[in-house]
Amino acid sequence: MYEWQQLIQRTVDQIDASLRAHDDEAVALRRLSETLGYSEYYMTRKFREISGMRLRDYLRRRRLAFALKEVRDSSRPLLDIALDYGFSSHEAFTRAFEQIYGMTPSDYRRHPRPVILRTKINPFDRYLFGLGEIGMVKSSENVKTYFVTIPAHKFLHIENRESNGYWDFWQKQSQIPGQDHETVCGLLDSIPNKLDDAGGNESNCTAGQIMAYFNDPTGRLCDWGFLRTECYGVRLPADYAGPVPTPLLLTDIPQGEYVVFEHGPFDYEQECRTVEEKIEAAMRSFDYAANGCALDTTPGRIMYLYFDPGQYFKYIRPIRVL
Repeated sequence: MYEWQQLIQRTVDQIDASLRAHDDEAVALRRLSETLGYSEYYMTRKFREISGMRLRDYLRRRRLAFALKEVRDSSRPLLDIALDYGFSSHEAFTRAFEQIYGMTPSDYRRHPRPVILRTKINPFDRYLFGLGEIGMVKSSENVKTYFVTIPAHKFLHIENRESNGYWDFWQKQSQIPGQDHETVCGLLDSIPNKLDDAGGNESNCTAGQIMAYFNDPTGRLCDWGFLRTECYGVRLPADYAGPVPTPLLLTDIPQGEYVVFEHGPFDYEQECRTVEEKIEAAMRSFDYAANGCALDTTPGRIMYLYFDPGQYFKYIRPIRVL
């Protein structure tokens, strides 16, 4: 069951790793099909069946997404960038870039603006398919708790007042035209100067994208016992003055005090649910009063969720000092 979803997941992982390494030969259709042990025809057919798009279109748009970030964030010659990502010439790169983004690479470098990048697809997720964790490894690490002061910043995001949890959030967003996971994450991926962007290629905190929760008297009553609105977005510098693309919202977040509940690296497939349960237990049992503070449920305060199995799983909750 789900064999081909897993095989296609291996393919998209290989594509991203190869693009990052500028190894164009490794993303040739012949090499990709050989890696899976199937014919080019059969692999491309299964890719389209599972992902809903042609492999060559996906690969082309991923090349351009990687290239656009280099155009945006570096001063490297455009020809060098084009060749690194498999384009045969400056002209071929410009033609493909303009066809997808409506402007040339040189125009974009001079006047960058939000566009929808082709983010990495993840056709196999055992939790999405209801398979649960494998459970062969159990985390022995404890949840760390510590306090931080987060300086003033801005939060560019999408919000949903009715959702309850990450999967429900995106399921509800998918029913709103132009606010689905692919579109929103693609827009956020194109925003420069994200405070948490570590250059990752997944739609998570490694690329500066995080889940968040605003205290909101018009929101939904959550399992934690207070009303909240769920959000997904990126933190930006306090002086960010760039465009705010529809349908995103930009909110000023003042400097504040927070408590962090953090678990270190873990195996996503084998222990994600276990780690989540450990963090939830740590948050339930935490004695705020004994630490001279209280959970701040004032409307407008924000809580962040950072998720990257390679680094951590952590909640950052707002507090007020007693």
